[in-house]
Amino acid sequence: MEVDGHLRRSARHPPTGAEVVNTLPLADTVAVVTGAADGLGKAIGRRLAADGCAVAALDIKETPNGTAPANDNLPGSVTPWTCDVTNPVAIRAAITDIVGALGGVDILVNNAGLLSGRASLLDATPEELHRFYDVNAVGALLLVQACFPYLRESSHRGRIINIASRTFFTGSPGQIGYVASKGALLGMTRVMARELGEYRITVNAVLPAQVATPGTRAHSGDDVFQRTMAQQAIGEFVTPEDFAGLVAYLASPDAKLVTGQSLVCDGGGLLH
Repeated sequence: MEVDGHLRRSARHPPTGAEVVNTLPLADTVAVVTGAADGLGKAIGRRLAADGCAVAALDIKETPNGTAPANDNLPGSVTPWTCDVTNPVAIRAAITDIVGALGGVDILVNNAGLLSGRASLLDATPEELHRFYDVNAVGALLLVQACFPYLRESSHRGRIINIASRTFFTGSPGQIGYVASKGALLGMTRVMARELGEYRITVNAVLPAQVATPGTRAHSGDDVFQRTMAQQAIGEFVTPEDFAGLVAYLASPDAKLVTGQSLVCDGGGLLH
């Protein structure tokens, strides 16, 4: 994908004394956000760009001509890339393309995920569980492997943020494949934090509330959302933008020593 030269990472071209130093928290950084065409991923991409980041927005959905993300008034940028996170060849090609266009990778947000309706575990098949694992857990590992050489060399200190699910703690009935795969991602987050800490790369998991996105709305109606909010300490619906703020914090310089953690943004519904 061709990207205009002014979107390339300015860290490759340090400012002269006559230039104003950018004080945005993510100025001169590059982020890869998966599952970024809509929902949480779209909000995360725009928030990181608002903090000065050049964002590569990966999604399996192809972006039709003329519908690239609007970058109006954003200090950074959001550029779409088409990629299937279960395909290691496609992932490595996309990361190579992104590095060539934007100059590196400082932040990886593993947001791509397969959502679930509800059905008895007695009807679950091995193929179904493998599909959830391939997208929700293995896909994240493949992205980490592809991005690692660039995260390791990042002057920002590499950041990996995995989007998990609080259903691992609640044991959501009827969603065994989804819950098990997100639980695997939580375990992987801790292993990644231990193994990558020597390179000063932080790895954390963030767990959203039941946020109204196209994906969740396909499986849950208003009554389900109302019941969820009724269990919260703060009786407000969590928005994609609320959740994106937590991701932006973990990507920021303020979180350089926060690693191996699982942070929940749900208005106090799950207290742990």
